[in-house]
Amino acid sequence: MFPSFVRTVPSDKEQSMGLAKLILHFGWTWVGLLAVDSEYGLQGIQPIKEEIIKTGACVAFTEYIRLSQPDRNAPHIVKVIRESSVTVVIIFSIDIDLVPIMDEMLKQNIKGKILVSNAGWSMTNLFLSGRFYQILSGSIGLLTHNREIPGFNIYLNMIRPSLKESWVNLYWENIFNCKFLYQKNTTDSWNPAVTECTGAESIDSIKSRFSYTSSLIFTHGHYAAAHVVAKALEDLKNCKLKDGKFPSMSCKDILKLKPWQLLHYIRNVRVTLSSGSDLYFDDHGGIPAVYDIVNWQLTQEGTMEQVKVGRYDTATSSGEFLNINSSRLLWSMGEKEFKNLLNIVSYHQTPRSVCSESCPPGTRKAAIRGQPVCCFECVPCLQGEISNQTDSFDCMKCPWDQWPNLQKTKCLQKPIEYLHYEDPLGAALAGTSILSSASPVFILMLFIYCKDTPIVKANNYFLSCLLLVSLSLCFLCALGFIGYPQPENCLLRQAAFGLVFTLCISCILAKTIMVVFAFMATRPGSSLRRWTTPQVSYMIIFACFLLQFLLCITWLSLTPPFPQYNTHTKPGLIIVECNEGSSIAFWTVLGYLFLLATISFSVAFLARRLPDSFNEAQFITFSMLAFLSVWVSFIPASLSAQGKYTVAMEIFAILASSWALVICMFLPKCFIIVFRPDMNSREHLMRRDQSQSKI
Repeated sequence: MFPSFVRTVPSDKEQSMGLAKLILHFGWTWVGLLAVDSEYGLQGIQPIKEEIIKTGACVAFTEYIRLSQPDRNAPHIVKVIRESSVTVVIIFSIDIDLVPIMDEMLKQNIKGKILVSNAGWSMTNLFLSGRFYQILSGSIGLLTHNREIPGFNIYLNMIRPSLKESWVNLYWENIFNCKFLYQKNTTDSWNPAVTECTGAESIDSIKSRFSYTSSLIFTHGHYAAAHVVAKALEDLKNCKLKDGKFPSMSCKDILKLKPWQLLHYIRNVRVTLSSGSDLYFDDHGGIPAVYDIVNWQLTQEGTMEQVKVGRYDTATSSGEFLNINSSRLLWSMGEKEFKNLLNIVSYHQTPRSVCSESCPPGTRKAAIRGQPVCCFECVPCLQGEISNQTDSFDCMKCPWDQWPNLQKTKCLQKPIEYLHYEDPLGAALAGTSILSSASPVFILMLFIYCKDTPIVKANNYFLSCLLLVSLSLCFLCALGFIGYPQPENCLLRQAAFGLVFTLCISCILAKTIMVVFAFMATRPGSSLRRWTTPQVSYMIIFACFLLQFLLCITWLSLTPPFPQYNTHTKPGLIIVECNEGSSIAFWTVLGYLFLLATISFSVAFLARRLPDSFNEAQFITFSMLAFLSVWVSFIPASLSAQGKYTVAMEIFAILASSWALVICMFLPKCFIIVFRPDMNSREHLMRRDQSQSKI
């Protein structure tokens, strides 16, 4: 609006930016704003609010000192400050308008708040009395930088007041807080508490240097303005030598200059003042803002003192506008009661002013409905997620092979689980499998040694030997389920299990059928005698085994098993397991074994009352009943187990069912061969046969 406007004092907008940066420097993200409702206050507080919000901080409230109200709306303002959770309140006002607010804060006993002042009330001595200590102790603010003018203090010490009213007398009364006698003749009421000025007072005797220097704080602006105009006139006079800006006029005749010509040089002036500072103007006619940062501290005498703790300087070349000496800062103790002035203890740790405390690593911020962004909840990261920074907005998922630690601050490698030989469970099952496989071998050796005895001959010697070999293999096939699931292990272990057990059950089925055929062939005129030859039993075994073999070949060809990493069953573990490829194929192979065992059980149960010479049907009945019971129990147990325990359950079922066959089929025969040889004779078997027939 005014192109010719320039000034030698900083813009209030720069002051507002300085206050906002001061707030953010201390990490205060939850603040209150208070401003006088004049153009001065409104234009001062708005940039602060915009800068605070732009950087992610929040404003809890914005209140205004109502100049139209006698009490300046102080009760309402102080009530808002008292009830708010903010620790820091920025006040943009002049001193006289702030007095009712300060008095009301004393009345309502407000403590524990940090007031941040603008230069409008930082430069006053109204609040330096001891009665405001509980409000202002520890507060901080900006103060217009007081550049000393060389020799000016000496000049001020030399001047003396006169008997007549003059500016010197007014200045004298202001800094010494006294009145001259001629004031008694005025219409103003005389205050007896005010001392009389003598004119002999010494500036050195002033206790509060603040009242002295603050009265001169704008003097440097006038001093600088005089230098700017002088330098501009000098530049205009030498215009031909410098830039030839006005070649058509005589620059030497400086009395004939035009205002717009001088304005050009004023805007472009750069002068180093005798105070040591450089002065120049920006595009808006303003100078670099320089403010002192002051901290209200309580003195031993019970008065407030403003201590310079830093500077806000926009002309610095480093780009760091704020320079604060934190070691000189003293903050009040907040809500603690002050019994007397000397008991007030300050501390150096910066107070916090946040709506919500920072969310530690392992949690994330969650907004609260209807609240500003600075008010949030700290929500723990979900399962499988981490956050490794303070105040994270989101949690990160760990890679598939990693898992969060207990604090959910970092991802750790997941333990790998499988049934291995170093595992106590795996070692126990492996040892049991190896030792168990020896029992059929010992029985086989016993049968070979006693192959000519009646009890061995009566139980189909060759089928018994084949059955014992298959049982030994059944025990050993459990070893294929222990150890790291290599591709070849996964491919063959279930097929080997199915084929070996098929061979075993086929032998039992063949023995059962041969028992029935042998008994029925003894009847006169029976045509089944030709079916009692060993070739028939071998054909039965071959046919049953061939069908299972074809099922396994089809399974391995179409959907072969393969190793996989299972991270879903136990989220904190990587379970290395074999994927069966096709669950239908697996249960078909197992179901085929059930079918063979069920047929063997049914036939043996029907033939259980045959004569004693063919009494092996009873043992087959018990063995198949035990076999079916084990594998029926395996189905729910395997479905409820997880990880390596699923494999352990299958190994246990293999070992248990194999032992059931060994015990039921061969233990009675071994007992007779070893401990009751008298019963291992043809006469004994025939005698029992006859007694059984009578029954």
